[in-house]
Amino acid sequence: MRQSQAFIPTLKEVPADADIVSHQLLLRAGFIRQTASGIYSFLPLGKKVLQYVESVIREELDSIGANEMLMPALQPAELWHQTGRWDAFGPELMRLNDRHDRSFALGATHEEVITSLVKNELNSYKKLPITMYQIQTKYRDEKRPRFGLLRGREFIMKDAYSFHDSYESLDQAYETMYQAYSRIFTRLGLNFRAVIADSGAMGGKDTHEFMALSDVGEDVIAFSDTSSYAANIEMAITLDSYQESEASMLSLEKLATPNQRTMQEVSDFIGHSVEQGLKTLLFKIDQSFVLVLTRGDHEVNDIKLKNLYQASSVELASEEEAKQLLGAGFGSIGPIHSTEDIEIVADYAVKYIRNATCGANEEGYHFVNVNPDRDFEVSQYADIRFVKEGDPSPDGNGKLQFARGIEIGQVFKLGTFYAEKLDATFLNEQGKAKTLIMGCYGIGVSRTLAAIVEQYHDDKGIVWPKQIAPSQVHLLVMNGKKDDQVALADDLYQSLQSQGITVLYDDRTERAGIKFADSDLIGIPLRITVGKRASEGYVECKRRETGEQLELHHTEVKDYIQNFYQ
Repeated sequence: MRQSQAFIPTLKEVPADADIVSHQLLLRAGFIRQTASGIYSFLPLGKKVLQYVESVIREELDSIGANEMLMPALQPAELWHQTGRWDAFGPELMRLNDRHDRSFALGATHEEVITSLVKNELNSYKKLPITMYQIQTKYRDEKRPRFGLLRGREFIMKDAYSFHDSYESLDQAYETMYQAYSRIFTRLGLNFRAVIADSGAMGGKDTHEFMALSDVGEDVIAFSDTSSYAANIEMAITLDSYQESEASMLSLEKLATPNQRTMQEVSDFIGHSVEQGLKTLLFKIDQSFVLVLTRGDHEVNDIKLKNLYQASSVELASEEEAKQLLGAGFGSIGPIHSTEDIEIVADYAVKYIRNATCGANEEGYHFVNVNPDRDFEVSQYADIRFVKEGDPSPDGNGKLQFARGIEIGQVFKLGTFYAEKLDATFLNEQGKAKTLIMGCYGIGVSRTLAAIVEQYHDDKGIVWPKQIAPSQVHLLVMNGKKDDQVALADDLYQSLQSQGITVLYDDRTERAGIKFADSDLIGIPLRITVGKRASEGYVECKRRETGEQLELHHTEVKDYIQNFYQ
């Protein structure tokens, strides 16, 4: 590709609305342009990198027997009504009506479409298992699109779906896809972790997220410092492994604590550590109120709470509801003398608290020397808090550390939820109708591109990994008015292309400084500069990642490039 004929509109200045490195550099280097908030055009270089990412995905999925297909982005509302997700998915689902006032959705995901498609085709166990996938544009009406390609309203995604006659078969497919994802992200050069995750609105159980480690990631990962254990912080397990206190139980007392509402304020007022406090929160779990207790330095994990009760919804009660039920507002409620109609659930750590402090269900008062099971009854102890750095790793190896990550992929065991809703069945070996069992597997393709840039850049621009760079070589001619330089550069351009080496040829009539700056910004791994020694047949080769430079005779260039890309 001759740069004089290419559409690569680079920018010198950082766009004002670009907050993170990948957004800034992809705009400045001419890979993308914003069309509207959260909606981007991929320019020629951006499209090339996308194609390379997609080719790696296709190679790995095809190698495990997955079938590529393409489904419509426009989906009839009836399918979403059948699964109950038309309302449950929330405002992120983009909805529209056609001229006949029929309702449709722009596909945020394709479980409904694929299940309705196969229900009349996969009618026998003999046709199972099977996996199908597509790479397609998806739409979600994000309330606050941001971070460029990381959180947009239109994005490119690979979604795959597997169908099975048994959960054993699903388990095998899940493991196969998990390994394929690991190979994909390894080939793309990403520093990533596969972490235990929550299935959220997708339904089903057993799921892993693949996280590219990055300080701009919106998710927090908890991982062991000595083993392979890793989980989204929402799903990281805390163990019931606390030490029994040897302190004697003291007599319960009630103290006035005027204007002391937070755990820290109460602790400072009374004169003990926050860990000695007993945090009490009132939750509404489905239609029932539950008092949830943690140690003062711990935070309630509503995902764990939801999973514990297998609930549809979990939300904090309002302060008005707390006053009506317990006689006090937040900061003064506690488990002692609470109404018998309200169940009390406590985190494991609460069981080991001795002589704690908690709200007295009276404004401006707290109990001290509180001891669980003596002063109040707990219906069950469970893991219901967020882990903290330094907690023991759940696998018994090492301690937990935190890192931030960008979600680039996720694998789910969906089970029978969608098949049951859409009446997708097959005949087993005995001729009996059984419900299809499903798995679902997604990769954010455009998001992966941004994650790569977050990990591969320096203060000059992008530093593309070799395997997905928009070209293998960036060829620069320093002075377009020098016949010897132009002749040698043209000859190299033609010969390298004829040997299957992809080349971006900067033949523009620009100053050398502009060409070098654009080359560093675009980030192609290898730069070949034709300059002052062109008449002798010599060129300069520079590696973008290391800055290493050397002069080579033009007859040596092909071998150098091939050795570099081995």
